[in-house]
Amino acid sequence: MHRLQCILQAQRCLGWGPLASVSWLLLRACRARSSFSTTTRPSPEGQQEDGVRKDFSSRLATGPTFQHFLRSTSAPPEKLSSPDVVDPPPYLTVDELLGRHRKVYLETYGCQMNVNDTEIAWSILQKSGYLRTDNLQEADVILLVTCSIREKAEQTIWNRLHQLKALKTKRLRSRVPLKVGILGCMAERLKEEILNREKMVDILAGPDAYRDLPRLLAVAESGQQAANVLLSLDETYADVMPVQTSPSATSAFVSIMRGCDNMCSYCIVPFTRGRERSRPVASILEEVRKLSEQDLVVRVNMSHVIHKTEDPRAGICVSMLPTSYRQICCEVCSTVEWREHERGLKEVTLLGQNVNSFRDNSEVQFNNAVSTNLSRGFSTNYKTKQGGLRFSHLLDQVSRIDPEMRIRFTSPHPKDFPDEVLQLIHERDNICKQIHLPAQSGSSRVLEAMRRGYSREAYVELVHHIRESVPGVSLSSDFIAGFCGETEEDHLQTVSLLREVQYNMGFLFAYSMRQKTRAYHRLKDDVLEEVKLRRLQELITVFREEATKANKTSVGCTQLVLVEGLSKRSATDLCGRNDGNLKVIFPDVEMEDAANSGLRVRAQPGDYVQVKITSASSQTLRGHVLSRTTLKGSSAPCSPE
Repeated sequence: MHRLQCILQAQRCLGWGPLASVSWLLLRACRARSSFSTTTRPSPEGQQEDGVRKDFSSRLATGPTFQHFLRSTSAPPEKLSSPDVVDPPPYLTVDELLGRHRKVYLETYGCQMNVNDTEIAWSILQKSGYLRTDNLQEADVILLVTCSIREKAEQTIWNRLHQLKALKTKRLRSRVPLKVGILGCMAERLKEEILNREKMVDILAGPDAYRDLPRLLAVAESGQQAANVLLSLDETYADVMPVQTSPSATSAFVSIMRGCDNMCSYCIVPFTRGRERSRPVASILEEVRKLSEQDLVVRVNMSHVIHKTEDPRAGICVSMLPTSYRQICCEVCSTVEWREHERGLKEVTLLGQNVNSFRDNSEVQFNNAVSTNLSRGFSTNYKTKQGGLRFSHLLDQVSRIDPEMRIRFTSPHPKDFPDEVLQLIHERDNICKQIHLPAQSGSSRVLEAMRRGYSREAYVELVHHIRESVPGVSLSSDFIAGFCGETEEDHLQTVSLLREVQYNMGFLFAYSMRQKTRAYHRLKDDVLEEVKLRRLQELITVFREEATKANKTSVGCTQLVLVEGLSKRSATDLCGRNDGNLKVIFPDVEMEDAANSGLRVRAQPGDYVQVKITSASSQTLRGHVLSRTTLKGSSAPCSPE
């Protein structure tokens, strides 16, 4: 009998579910299994199984004890000979933890943190010998990185699982059975409900359990469901370098902290991602440096030199030159363009559920008694924290790594915007003049029920202070329509806040009650669904009207745009984003190169270009390109020509 099947058979005999504590419970299962007498549990394998038991007993005798799972405070743990070698649990061998070139298909749903989580999970699986595929039909493992913030997000996953059921049933007749896994917040929130409702799901991994993916998949290979949804007080994946899913991307997400302590009454995040914990500053800076130094793969659209054909052979050739130049050519008509070799990604977004509450306590010398500076008129739902390296220190250090790399951050909480952060945003050219400022409601009464820690008046005062401190700043926000007890008057106050602030971007949703939250236990979801949807539509309409007015102030200005690639709606247009994170569309035409007088070039992904804005809507700016430039060589984010 296979050693893993021996353990899992004992697990079934004892009636344990897949969520039983993996470490010591499995050890006890092995010991209990090996101690069963043949008279009470006859075995058809006879002496052969006895040999397996004896072999297992000998392995367990030299295996870990309870002390093995306690962290030593007196001596550091011994380092493994290789960072890629994982010490297997006693019921698995190293070989069983390896992917053996099985192909993994990853789908990501939800926020930017889930995008980063996907890259972390893939980095871990890649080191274990798995391969990545974009073809669902050839996948051996399908992993869905999920969101639980609203019921609609979860329903999307249930629908997707229903679609995958037919694919898995078909694959059951093949030599390699298909394995399906649920990762992230939905796995953490629903746990065994997923395994009981959808028998086709093989593994569950919560946001803090991605390191356990190789083991979970190894267990699933035996035909058992496997799960790890334990939340951690210290897991930040600081030593895992995320692997970008798109080699031609011009930007990247860098997670700097995980979890949230705010405990807003409507929010599920503290229950799916746990308490706040921040990465050490040194590990964040090292990741940003690597992103700045890695080569950017440029996929050039050469249709303009192939006499307006769409020959798929058009592409790029990187010449092996000793100088810092890249030769861009067309294999069809031998058109060659010389341009400076550009290294590294051009934009990094610092991520966290409450990103600006960052606090690195890993260095003892910085754990002083300095208290936290909150925005004026704001409070917290927890005891004031002290000490550690704060967000302003990190933002300062990150912005110094590469003056040609844009820095953004999301998602912040309005309470954590002290003056030193605003001053940095104003002073540093490469820190984007764009701030996400989630309001959630325009009613002080509703904000109190939401436990947001501020009133409408305090929020509006902060908006004025930010605009005074960072001239030309672009503001975005989140709003919830139809929260518990929201009256028509409360709704109209939210409408008036949208008109008063005039946001450039907005994210608006109808309220969806989540189990475990404070609102679920203490408030009543008493706003009818049709009323929620009506109020949401009214908020969207007002937001679009005001955003259009705000964005039209850019018409006639020349803005710096980071080119992302072709426009999705037109093969003759390029698309990029300005300093305020608004999408900018402009024609793909030749332009001057500001760094090389007389040289005519075409913009490529990763280029900074100057675009004169000619029109604006609530979500998009349009203009014509003037020249290719650099971040340092550009003018102000919005300067009239």
